[in-house]
Amino acid sequence: MSLKLKSGFTFDYDNLYGEGKVTDADLKGYEEDLKKAHEAMKVMRETGFIRAHLSKDGEPEKVLFSQLPYVEEGHLNSPSSLKHLQELTDHVQNNVDVVVSLGIGGSYLGDKVLFDVHCGEFWNALSREERNGFPKVLFSGNNIDPRRTGDIIHYLKNAAQIARTHEKRNLKVLLLVISKSGGTLDTMSNFMVIYDALQKAEGIDVEVVAVTDPNMENQTLLKKLAIEKGWPQYAVPDGVGGRFSIFCEVGLTLAACIGFDIQSFLDGAKDMDKACQNDDMWQNPAMLNAALKFAASEKHGRDIEVMMPYGDYLKSVSEWYIQLLAESLGKQYNKEGKEVCYGRTPLVAVGTTDMHSQTQQHQEGKLNKVVQFIRLENWKEDLEIPNVFPEAKKLADISGVTMGQALEVARQSNADALASNKRYNACFTLPELNAYHLGELLYMLAMSVAYEGELADVDAFNQPGVESYKRIMGPKLAERKAMNQKA
Repeated sequence: MSLKLKSGFTFDYDNLYGEGKVTDADLKGYEEDLKKAHEAMKVMRETGFIRAHLSKDGEPEKVLFSQLPYVEEGHLNSPSSLKHLQELTDHVQNNVDVVVSLGIGGSYLGDKVLFDVHCGEFWNALSREERNGFPKVLFSGNNIDPRRTGDIIHYLKNAAQIARTHEKRNLKVLLLVISKSGGTLDTMSNFMVIYDALQKAEGIDVEVVAVTDPNMENQTLLKKLAIEKGWPQYAVPDGVGGRFSIFCEVGLTLAACIGFDIQSFLDGAKDMDKACQNDDMWQNPAMLNAALKFAASEKHGRDIEVMMPYGDYLKSVSEWYIQLLAESLGKQYNKEGKEVCYGRTPLVAVGTTDMHSQTQQHQEGKLNKVVQFIRLENWKEDLEIPNVFPEAKKLADISGVTMGQALEVARQSNADALASNKRYNACFTLPELNAYHLGELLYMLAMSVAYEGELADVDAFNQPGVESYKRIMGPKLAERKAMNQKA
């Protein structure tokens, strides 16, 4: 059983729904809740209003992520904002050597998805011509790790030495710093360390692009700095949590720096949003996914979701999904203030790699998981496995098929084995890996958690648990600074 859209995007739920799995009776019990959830999505699209949602400051706040696929004047993504992004593309192409993207949470995880899908692991080893004039990309600001930060500085200084020696010019580095407040410890500590080191280094020209809160009335730290220093600015808009921000300038600035097809990405998200407006659950991918996963958790105890794409460059999609599911649905209290401690636990896996590390647990461990596969129907460049050693029968037996075909056989075998032992699993199929289908997939997952938040009666758009450790961390950091000053 599967739901297939005109684009070819497919949700195969045969191993998740039916006798011995999530049943019609399960779903029937949620019929009224699903109608209310679907109505809540309509209201969110039209007004930005989600019942009981408040900002971290306890103030009413709109939820605007569902607006992002629609490029219209007055929207967060508009013709003028896309033109502004094109200006960044035009600036970095054939002009900037290295972009260092500094962000954490969605400001890193979303950007890493776009980089992996578009560029792949060896982008920085390609020649400028092979990169079509686009810069190399490094990521920082997603941890406070002195060794790695020092390694980045060392790498850039070495690159500058090579540029001076062989090309008689300075190395051009752009720091893309992403922080709504401008006070994010992880991001801003790395930014300040790297900025200071590069400013002092010989043969490096440094420029900064700031992605931050655009509010002019109550300017953030980074906003003030950007104005004072004359840095170009892009927006971390209100109403879009970090885990949804891949569809706005938070993710799209990095996309602009690598030549990623932004319009096609947003078109995929837009077409998925239209599919998710269908009030028939069986034709609405997000509502169906949410209903099946919610029922699997609440009726059958399958409250762990293993996101397992088959393909190395899709692993970051799984890592992005970790934040989406964990922050959106891991809530202590429901919308009425009752303690519920709701939330399904997400886990990262990648096929076939983790068939050799995690599948034993998936296959025979506790009956508490749904394994969610992602597969590609067609690989842009597939490689046939040659019969190089015909005298070795075991090796000869695996030749004569492509690597993509072998990968899919492995996934199917995993799915069948899991199903044969009452292990729930499902599969999303992308016709191919491109910006359009990536937009479809990520948007469907984002809309799915919005539906599930309504089913579970929790606010899928706040993150009070994250604020808790931040309140503790500030005074502790001040105490450490005072101790250093006394020493």
